[in-house]
Amino acid sequence: MDLFEYQARDLFAKHDVPVLAGEVIDTPEAARAATERLGGKSVVKAQVKVGGRGKAGGVKLAATPDEAVARATDILGMDIKGHTVHKVMIAETAPEILEEYYVSFLLDRANRTFLSIASVEGGVEIEEVAATRPEAVAKIAIDPIDGVDEAKAQEIVAAAKFPAEVATKVVNVLVTLWQTFIEEDALLVEVNPLAKVASGDVIALDGKVSLDDNAEFRHPDFEDFHDRAAANPLEAAAKAKGLNYVKLEGEVGIIGNGAGLVMSTLDVVAYAGEAHSNVKPANFLDIGGGASAEVMANGLEIILGDPDVKSVFVNVFGGITACDAVANGIVQALELLKSKGEEVNKPLVVRLDGNNAELGRNILTDANHPLVQQVDTMDGAADKAAELAAAAK
Repeated sequence: MDLFEYQARDLFAKHDVPVLAGEVIDTPEAARAATERLGGKSVVKAQVKVGGRGKAGGVKLAATPDEAVARATDILGMDIKGHTVHKVMIAETAPEILEEYYVSFLLDRANRTFLSIASVEGGVEIEEVAATRPEAVAKIAIDPIDGVDEAKAQEIVAAAKFPAEVATKVVNVLVTLWQTFIEEDALLVEVNPLAKVASGDVIALDGKVSLDDNAEFRHPDFEDFHDRAAANPLEAAAKAKGLNYVKLEGEVGIIGNGAGLVMSTLDVVAYAGEAHSNVKPANFLDIGGGASAEVMANGLEIILGDPDVKSVFVNVFGGITACDAVANGIVQALELLKSKGEEVNKPLVVRLDGNNAELGRNILTDANHPLVQQVDTMDGAADKAAELAAAAK
């Protein structure tokens, strides 16, 4: 889960990373009082989860409260790289900036560890610096057990060649930034720029944080970070039902048990769809190991509620949960949806394999639901689902 800048700023402040004061608002007039509280002038910053805000006109200085209202009026509702601005942060103006640096911690998936990236050339895209001046970017592996203490932070500062006069202050920032990274179960914490100001202090002027969704159960407060205004309504409904669902841009609804099987199903449907008007998978939906009638009904309800879906492919490999239980779940799910007044009018292609597959197929055959078709192989089922979706387009 990526955070807005104001949310990252709040997390930094919580862990004593030096930041400037700021408030988030969603109406232009609110910028007046916020700017007055910050001393009469401010920086008005668009809150969108994408870079390039400044170049797009989403970051403006305001010398007076009235000017802050005008700048907020200009920015609210802007489109920045496909993201509509619904909120702005009214931030304290920084003292004179003398130098800008870059620091971050992130999960290094390739090497299965953590990584620190630091540079004395901040304030621009770090990818650009790495491409044009790789020697200016220090990358230091972080041992997950040892973490970042003062000694490790000093190693990072030395590798990035921070000026001696700010070395101690940057060390302190790195230690607190690491605490933020670990204690908040983050995948990325980034400060760009970390600015040296006229007083000699270093301040995090902008921040980016990405949190691990899988750790959300440890952080009830993360619920407040969700951007409900931008959430896909189907994904929000699936989340409320405890389903692992991702909306895609296609026509074949997918239900499977196990993330690996679902990913493979997406591939075979996409391949099969090339021969049928180029139809594609409409979603990722993993119902996990327990395909109860309720879980299956919830999954079908979400998928059938997607107007883009023209057919549904249920692909199940029986393991701990046997195929007969899955088949009973499908039959009962269709009955549950009918009893709730939900209209089921899209064809379902079902492929069962593994534990008790034959028994599961017999259950579906006996049920004889007019919209359910069975296909024995995964490739054949994907082809049939794609064919049915293409015919309904």
